[in-house]
Amino acid sequence: MRRLLGAVALIALAGCAVGPDFHRPDAPTTTYGPGGLARTSGSEAKKGLPSNQDAPQLLAMGKDIPADWWTLFHYPELDQLLKRVLARSPTLEAAKLALQAAQQDKKATESALYPSVSGFYNPARFKTSRAYSNVPIANSWLYTIHTAQLNISYSPDIWGGVRRQIESAAAEREAQRNQLEAAWLTLTSSTVDAAISYAMTRAQIETTEALIADQERTLKASLAEQALGAMSGADVAMQRTLLAQTRATLPPLRQTLATLHDEIAALSNDMPDAPTPEFDLDRFVLPGVLPVSVPAQLISQRPDIRTSEAYFHAACAQVGVAIANRLPNIQLGFDPGFAAATIAQMATPGYGQWTLGAMLTQPIFDGFQLQHQEQAARKRYEEAAAQYRATIVSAVQDVADSLSAVHTDADALTQSAAAEHESDRSAQIMQAQLRLGDVSQVALLNVQEARLQTMLTLIQARAARLSDTVGLFQSLGGGWWNRVDDPAAAVPGGAKAAASARPAAGPAGNG
Repeated sequence: MRRLLGAVALIALAGCAVGPDFHRPDAPTTTYGPGGLARTSGSEAKKGLPSNQDAPQLLAMGKDIPADWWTLFHYPELDQLLKRVLARSPTLEAAKLALQAAQQDKKATESALYPSVSGFYNPARFKTSRAYSNVPIANSWLYTIHTAQLNISYSPDIWGGVRRQIESAAAEREAQRNQLEAAWLTLTSSTVDAAISYAMTRAQIETTEALIADQERTLKASLAEQALGAMSGADVAMQRTLLAQTRATLPPLRQTLATLHDEIAALSNDMPDAPTPEFDLDRFVLPGVLPVSVPAQLISQRPDIRTSEAYFHAACAQVGVAIANRLPNIQLGFDPGFAAATIAQMATPGYGQWTLGAMLTQPIFDGFQLQHQEQAARKRYEEAAAQYRATIVSAVQDVADSLSAVHTDADALTQSAAAEHESDRSAQIMQAQLRLGDVSQVALLNVQEARLQTMLTLIQARAARLSDTVGLFQSLGGGWWNRVDDPAAAVPGGAKAAASARPAAGPAGNG
């Protein structure tokens, strides 16, 4: 038996894990698109827009992203809101707890590498039939047996099936870690986007209200002129119509503002009646330098790519598990214990008992179940590989689209600012000509309507440039790898779990 145990130990130590070894696929060598510019359009000299929102932005290829990238907007109230959101979000808390559960699952899987020990104590009263006893003593067929025993069993991991299962559990844990980072990135990006949209809607409401006030003054003057016979009723009716149309745009804007208020409150885990900052579009500073990771860095920075890679790794390890299940297995057992008529006898020599054995098992026929399970594991491995490649393509496309939006919306803001400037100048000229009687009231109304549209378009263009910056940071991964604090540490026990779950910077190995 000693020789058998020694041979099994040597096999277990020297044995290799069956199945394919996982290696991180090569990083893409592509670019984000042809003809990429390192600088967006814009005006070095301000055209009246606050916070340099019309200035050009420099795209710094290969520059790293700060973890608290939203501070680049230089809006203190936004920084405070993000702190509150990250501290109170139930979505983030759920992701942290999921990571800790995955860590415990991985540790539970590791227990299969160790012997299993259980014990039992069984006092039992027996009555034996006289037919089985030739001793003519009364009640000799009644007796009590106290049995105490340990059951020790151990299955050496000869083919590495247990190690592959641990490898798969570790990959699942890493996937949960990356999903936590994805939740953190989505939460921060959604909050900043909501704040920008809130500020844009407020600006649109203020602009519309100012235009309504101008149109009301114009209508009042028109009514006075009509009373003097200097203006027709048709012109006054057109002025009333334009005023009514402008007023009709306010309720949807106010509804949008209320919805955004509720969204910001929900992100902060607050009720809708909770106060939120009144974000002002003029106070947002457009970041002048935008860090852009190269595609080779992207696969290590995007949480969705890292999650897909972790599932790819887990599927690879499951192939080894399925192969090991089809191979012979050894089960070792040792059951020491005592059996006595009284508890006191257990301490007396001679009442001990033990069993030592080994069992070799080999699946022979199971309806081809194990064979089909191995084939299914291989197909899932191929599926995970395809999903991983698709995730990389989607991520590169996401960054390319974000870069395109940064460029095109910079151009759109330049054009919108020029259009707003010209419409304002036209309105001033038209007002002067109307006072001199050179143009009709209808012409003035058309100019006022055009001015409203150009002003609202300019506000949307300003907000779009800010949102494009948020979208670029999000598409590049959000800089979570530069965060000093550990998000899993906020939940009791999370720091220890996250420390062992934090992904390494280098390529993934075997396990």
